[in-house]
Amino acid sequence: MLLSAVVYGLSLVHTINALTFGFPYGSQKVRGVNLGGWLVLEPWITPSLFDNTGDSRIVDEYTFGQYQDRTKALAILKKHWDSWITEADFKAIAAAGLNHVRLPIGYWAFDVSGGEPFIQGQLPYLTKAITWAQKCGLKVIIDLHGVPGSQNGYDNSGQKKSYPQDSLWHTQQSNVDRSSAIIKRIASHYKDMTGAVPVIAPLNEPAGYFGDDVMRVVRQYWYDSYGNVRWPYGTSRQSNTVVMIHDAFQPSSYWNNFMSWPNWEGVIMDKHVYQVFSVAENQMTNAQHIQTACAKAVDLTSNTLWTVVGEGAPAPNDCARYLNARGVGSRYDGTYPGSIRVGSCDNLTGSGANFTTEYKTFLRQLWEAQVISYEKAQGWVQWTWKAENADEWSYQAGLKYGWIPQKPTDLKYSSICS
Repeated sequence: MLLSAVVYGLSLVHTINALTFGFPYGSQKVRGVNLGGWLVLEPWITPSLFDNTGDSRIVDEYTFGQYQDRTKALAILKKHWDSWITEADFKAIAAAGLNHVRLPIGYWAFDVSGGEPFIQGQLPYLTKAITWAQKCGLKVIIDLHGVPGSQNGYDNSGQKKSYPQDSLWHTQQSNVDRSSAIIKRIASHYKDMTGAVPVIAPLNEPAGYFGDDVMRVVRQYWYDSYGNVRWPYGTSRQSNTVVMIHDAFQPSSYWNNFMSWPNWEGVIMDKHVYQVFSVAENQMTNAQHIQTACAKAVDLTSNTLWTVVGEGAPAPNDCARYLNARGVGSRYDGTYPGSIRVGSCDNLTGSGANFTTEYKTFLRQLWEAQVISYEKAQGWVQWTWKAENADEWSYQAGLKYGWIPQKPTDLKYSSICS
């Protein structure tokens, strides 16, 4: 087939032979988990790293390096990188019947310039992760989780910002160019390792809800990233790496026929599905949460691309401490600015040992409804494997306390969406 696209700033036409992917996408479901909070810090996943600084200005990885002695900060990060995710975690993930891990990493692991205070040292752990995954038979999705300027202003992009008061990634071409250079570097490094790294996700969660000035940049960046990933050998030979593009919080209808086969090959649409980031969602009943999860299948299956829920969780509320940013409260208990209290967060977050039997049963039902719905499309990658003190988000804790089955196909409520 033929591919016509503007990549590398040129109009290129290539004859494409059938690609051979490192996983049978389209015929086998993706079942995986994210390694959140490891190589990209998130205050709610590891609140102790932030609390122990004693400095309320430290709210993300940027300020973690900015407002601390760098030698001290590096030592803290090194200890964290060494311990948060280890080979034992990969073995446990494989034993749980999963087939993918999605590994978030920030641009600063590859490129720090212009006085940016980020601390480097993550890349050896990326290498370790891929080695461990290979030994365990797991596939790795490398996810560029944060880019220069921040693509959304979230703390998990590396730098918390407010738009339009602060400029974001899409407002400066130099930010986009630096991001593309990193994707080229990743694609070139792993081009012959698609059995281990079958997928590269060029950007996590660009904030498309800010308008078409963002979406114009995002659309072109997806085109350019396809070229950067598909043609790391130059124009004479293509790679078998799948390109995973995020929906930028747009409905499937927005992306209808975007980068679709046969003119494009090996593209997955990544959708992130949560039910906690609005007052209305926190006010939903248990039955409404389940109904919403079941209904999501309609949107997921209407896309012209393979669609995977690259982030999702059975957490039904925003009670987890710092989930909405360090120092920001929860909509559920009314401590978030402008929210309406639903109830107490007691025993709805924290340790699963304190969850009631009824709550754990509901988490199991919601988890199964999500799996059933998401597997109407191509599958799912839960956020996240572990968290210090928010077990409702943790796949590891779900296995321990029983709201996630030891094998993802062992469903108790298989007719819950019927």
